[in-house]
This record gives sequence, structure tokens and C-alpha cells, in this order.
Amino acid sequence: MDEMPPLEGLDAAAGGPVLITPRQARFLSWMSDVLIYVVVINLFVEYAPSVIIESFTISLFTALLLKLLLDRILGFEHRVRAWFGRRPGTGWRILGLGATWGILFLSKFVIIEVTHLIFRDSVELGGFLQVVVLIIAMIAARRGLGFVYTRLLGPPVVEPIAPTVPIR
Repeated sequence: MDEMPPLEGLDAAAGGPVLITPRQARFLSWMSDVLIYVVVINLFVEYAPSVIIESFTISLFTALLLKLLLDRILGFEHRVRAWFGRRPGTGWRILGLGATWGILFLSKFVIIEVTHLIFRDSVELGGFLQVVVLIIAMIAARRGLGFVYTRLLGPPVVEPIAPTVPIR
């Protein structure tokens, strides 16, 4: 396979926009989320006596697991909400609201159990209320950092880069 030639005109120092591929954007999103989650989790370990994690390495893996679980749970919740939203009538909307709250409520128990199954006694996230507060703090920190990023740098440019030479 021939290598792609270097892309020209994409140097931020030269004043051109920096374009990233969707895969790069996904990687940056996951990396920043996991790092934010690590910070929030370790703040909870330090200041909430019921949250216990054996080591920094375990907290890193816990953050990765929570990122994976939260993405799946929120994706499922959005699909369910959209399904009910496409149905006509107030009854469907009320059922959709109930289903959404049910998913968000029960997902905390899923998070507690999956974390316990994987890490056993190495991770204790506390009870239901601590997990709810932890997840809200992680989402708030992620959104807060996203807000600061957007305010400081303007909206990010995310456009796929088309190869200039066909790949064989």
C-alpha cells in the first residue's frame, strides 16, 4: 500500500485551520473524558470516605470502565427517548419520560454491579447516592471543560480529511 503524502496547508502556526479526522476526534474525546474522570474519581477518593480505590492505576481503569458504561447507557437512553418521541400522542411522551427516568435510575445499579464484578474489593464507589453524585460530577466536569474550551478557542473544527492520492 502506498503511503499518503503529507497534507499541506494544515499547519496551525501558518494560520491555516487544523483539520482532524472523525477517528482523531473520537480519540481526543475519549482521552479527555477519561482524564477528566480520573481527576474526579480521585477527588472523590480523597474527600468522600465511602469511595475507595486501591491505586492510581485502578482508578485509571475505573475511569475507562465508567466512560464505556456511561457512553453505552446514555446512548441507550437517547435511543429509547427518540423511539418514544416518534410516537404520536401524550401517552407515549409520558411513557417515554418514565422509561428515560427508569433507565437513568436503574443504570446506577448496573454501574455499581459491573464495577464490583470487574474490580471486586479494589474499588468501592459507595452506595447509590454516592454513585449518582460521582456521575453528575463527572458529567458536569466534562461539560464545564468543554464550555471553557469552546469559549477560549471558538468552536472546534472537525472535518474529515480526504486523501489527495487514491489509496490502492
